[in-house]
Amino acid sequence: MIERKITYNLLRALSDSPVVLLHGARQTGKSTLIKHLTGSRYPAKYLTFDDAAILSAAKNNPVDFLQAYSGKLAIDEVQKVPEIFPAIKSVVDKNRKAGRFILTGSSNVLLLPKISESLAGRIEILNLFPFSQSELTGTEKNFIDEIFKKKYPLPNIQATGNDLIKRIITGGFPEMLKRKSRERQSAWFNSYITTILQLDVRDISNIEKLSEMPNLLKLFASRAGTLLNFAEFSRSSAIPQTTLKRYTTLFEAIFMINLLPAWSGNLSKRLIKAPKLYLSDTGLLSHLTAFDADKQKYEPMLLGRVLEN
Repeated sequence: MIERKITYNLLRALSDSPVVLLHGARQTGKSTLIKHLTGSRYPAKYLTFDDAAILSAAKNNPVDFLQAYSGKLAIDEVQKVPEIFPAIKSVVDKNRKAGRFILTGSSNVLLLPKISESLAGRIEILNLFPFSQSELTGTEKNFIDEIFKKKYPLPNIQATGNDLIKRIITGGFPEMLKRKSRERQSAWFNSYITTILQLDVRDISNIEKLSEMPNLLKLFASRAGTLLNFAEFSRSSAIPQTTLKRYTTLFEAIFMINLLPAWSGNLSKRLIKAPKLYLSDTGLLSHLTAFDADKQKYEPMLLGRVLEN
């Protein structure tokens, strides 16, 4: 099993927080990591709401459901039962024991008002991204820390431009590491996108026009690395800005896009400037833009945006 760099922060959070939420996009390895920890460094009962019987029991009576487990509890895919959060609050308020609950979710449940209110001051949140290149290569050093040193040691990397392109196209989803052909990788991404838009979106929203979301996701991909401009997006997609803003929030909630806040030395300007738009994974971005080794030769601007992502 590849060691995840978030493990240290996750265990540290469990040492002093009653509830820890590990969330992130589907298929980033949350379940694998939690199962590994509950079987070793964080002994706990593991439950998943992917199990229909467990899901039904939790929905029907969340209070009784939690009372059946007195020790530490790990609950996977917690966004499927929003009713569980007030019950968790009740348990924690009676006993704020550190590490009582570790939760995972494939959508940002904290965007739901009642849930965020239930866990305010009781929860620590960590985001698991797809594999980083340092995780895949087993590199210990932190790139950001290293480049800010006064004497940055330039590493001797035996790699070519084609190696870099291949890594970008593959991305960091664990499943992609098993698929060697571009055709099989594309098949997985098609299924992945369909599953998320059909299932995860419905878990957190009553949105009706799901048919618009795949094309909008492709539009977001084509603008990766640029400022989020709703007026321009509205002209390109013929979708009203108010609807676009709602869809953008949904894509953020299911971790398909990331918005990077603007930077300025002036705090006021920082708050009003548009954020930059990125996708959650370069493999996903490459799939949506049909980016490959050939395309990068005659579309250098696209290569720049994909590399920045």
